[in-house]
Amino acid sequence: MTPAVLLAVLGAALLHASWNTLLKRRGEPLLATVLVVAGSAGVAIVLLPVLPAPARDSWPFIAASGAVQTIYYLLLIETYRDGQVSHAYPLMRGCAPLLVALINGPLTGDRLSAGQWLAMLLICGGVLGQWLAAPAAGARRTTVFALLTAGVIATYTLIDGQGVRLSGAPAAYTLWIFLLTGSCVCAWTARGRMRLLVSFARENPLVAPLGGLASVGSYGIALWAMTRAPVAAVAALRETSILFATAIAAFILRERIGRARLAAVTLIACGAVAMRLA
Repeated sequence: MTPAVLLAVLGAALLHASWNTLLKRRGEPLLATVLVVAGSAGVAIVLLPVLPAPARDSWPFIAASGAVQTIYYLLLIETYRDGQVSHAYPLMRGCAPLLVALINGPLTGDRLSAGQWLAMLLICGGVLGQWLAAPAAGARRTTVFALLTAGVIATYTLIDGQGVRLSGAPAAYTLWIFLLTGSCVCAWTARGRMRLLVSFARENPLVAPLGGLASVGSYGIALWAMTRAPVAAVAALRETSILFATAIAAFILRERIGRARLAAVTLIACGAVAMRLA
């Protein structure tokens, strides 16, 4: 993985941590999630007319990814309905790249080196360690939905890892997915919640534009990186978002970070270094 790709994926991880922290700070993660998805669709509407269209061969992947990512957001809403973000997020993000690595090699022949496997396992171990450091009591339902969500994340990552390489236009490929996903999610979740959603949007006018830009930027950079590096390596390195999320929690949200969580963050940092050296 070249230094440029490495830095780009780390930037994507920072953006991902930022918009997820935005959900937490708003106090209404369900409504904030819908606004972020709507903002992402809005970004797509503005930019798609000035971008070249993806290649014809990539459109089935766009359709499949849009459908799977719609399921992802609906599962995410269910995961966060009664559960804590700090419990579910590390579990989802830690399991997904491991699933990608296990499936992607036999499926596509896109294999990792021994060093990349080590780096990926360090990152995944650190992310899962974050979850184990602060387990939530009575969270079976959240755990089940988080594991289902991890499977869906792995699925759309595998789809997009192939589709974006066929597209010839990573930016437009990404934006079409966000437009399809945003339209479906907003139509599904707005039923019976429109007044509440409008009220929340008025009280938090920056959630949709800032969250939408960060979400599009984060995933767009990751998909671009997948055209230049192994999909599983990018998927694992992107989970350094937990490292940035922990730093934001400590220095901005003033949350207390215990020794176990610091140890998990150290594993993630070691994994990022190992990915660069692999």
